[in-house]
Amino acid sequence: MSDTLPGPRTVAHAASPSFRASRPLADHLQQLHVDLIDLHLQGKQAHWNVVGKNFRDLHLQLDEVVAAARDFSDDLAERMRAIYVTPDGRAATVADRSSLGEFPADEVDTAETVDLITTALYAVAATARRIHDAVDAEDPTTADLLHSILERIEQLAWMTDAENRIANRSIPRPINE
Repeated sequence: MSDTLPGPRTVAHAASPSFRASRPLADHLQQLHVDLIDLHLQGKQAHWNVVGKNFRDLHLQLDEVVAAARDFSDDLAERMRAIYVTPDGRAATVADRSSLGEFPADEVDTAETVDLITTALYAVAATARRIHDAVDAEDPTTADLLHSILERIEQLAWMTDAENRIANRSIPRPINE
């Protein structure tokens, strides 16, 4: 039995994947990936610094947002690797490429936190919707993942936004109006 580890491979890698992502598909998925990571980070920032009425409920609800964003960014990154895309989740990349607005560094009132997190959730949903058709055209399997992300992110946005709504008087208008 040898005490040495095997040396570098001398045989060419022989895998032949049935699908590899194009550069545009990779770029689309990378954008959604950084937005999800930023949502996770903003959710934790809000969780730590929210104050005011309904603090505890919102504090716990923010954990749901964080968990969803973290799980979806991981699912998406693993899908990216499966189709030979290298995800980049480094802090500098997220800071440079996120389409989400910046979250405040200090304490934030519960009502403002609701508005900021709702805006961030809808920004992630907007990215997923913007890239959806191009992703679906190239890789319907990955588009299925986008469907799951959209369903949950939009549900969380609705549930979070409901904290600040006034019944029958503050119904959001469609973007096209």
